[in-house]
Amino acid sequence: MTTQTSTILLIYTGGTIGMIKDSETGSLKNFNFNDLLKHIPELNLLDCTIDTQSFEAPIDSSNMGPVYWQQLVSIIENQYDHFDGFVVLHGSDTMSYTASAVSFMLENLAKPVIFTGSQLPIGDLRTDAKENLITSIQLAALKQDNVSVIKEVGLYFEYKLYRANRTTKINAEHFEAFASLNYPALAQSGVNLSIDYNALLVPENKPLLVHKELEPKILLVKMFPGITQQMVTHLFNVDMFKGLVIETYGTGNLTTQGWFITALKKVVDSGIPVVNVTQCSGGSVVMGLYETSAELKNMGVISGKDITTEAALTKLMYLLAIEDSQKDFKTLFETSLRGEMS
Repeated sequence: MTTQTSTILLIYTGGTIGMIKDSETGSLKNFNFNDLLKHIPELNLLDCTIDTQSFEAPIDSSNMGPVYWQQLVSIIENQYDHFDGFVVLHGSDTMSYTASAVSFMLENLAKPVIFTGSQLPIGDLRTDAKENLITSIQLAALKQDNVSVIKEVGLYFEYKLYRANRTTKINAEHFEAFASLNYPALAQSGVNLSIDYNALLVPENKPLLVHKELEPKILLVKMFPGITQQMVTHLFNVDMFKGLVIETYGTGNLTTQGWFITALKKVVDSGIPVVNVTQCSGGSVVMGLYETSAELKNMGVISGKDITTEAALTKLMYLLAIEDSQKDFKTLFETSLRGEMS
């Protein structure tokens, strides 16, 4: 494997990683990414060419959404033929959502798109930004027989590269902020870069297709003991949303009270897809395993299997915007499109 001759585009969307502390005020501010080498001179040691591009107005990841995802994939689309790989700098809070969305929006991706960020600003003495950024660029630049090793959307944080649409942020304080509990890491960084080739996606040899249309009218409901009929009736107003994701207990279980089943069946019967995902960090939905999920299977609720909530929401946004997907939506959703489910 080699990083020679690789060209990498570094895209800054916002987030802690792109900030430095003002020496006078002590507050954090975005720095000019054209001066990146001044802050990380170690990048000069990499055997690849790095170019940079920033969002015109970098944003906090808490404000991320479909409009910015469209902006991001447009940059990748416009630069796709000019670079061997892409590294996206993004705030960690919603990184798994954005990275999952981008994985669906870039069909037949044959180059690495690696998301990373940091828990501390790049100018902080104890920052994790430098290692995350340097290794992300190295991974994006890896080639074998002049072909990129990584050919999918990944997320790199604290010595591990994950499939992006398998990740969830699990910690707000530790450097190890992300986990992929239902799928192994694609690569690990130690003394050497260790790649799990069996875990990597092998895309079909087809031209890149970029899907920019998304359906944002998605409702997410998390089950909890004591959820009321009045609240459910209010939320399940079928005129207000186009898709529903329910975070259920364990392997896909929820209350069997008549009023809830009736309200949910009304949503399904109206033609709105309902996706069942587990609110557990790891594991899978297996509808029908217990009586408390058998009714869901019978009424046509979609099994999210071992998909993350982040991937379920963005996959729903993606599929609802594709006209052809309406023919057999349940089958299509329950099929792995970008390695997002087992």
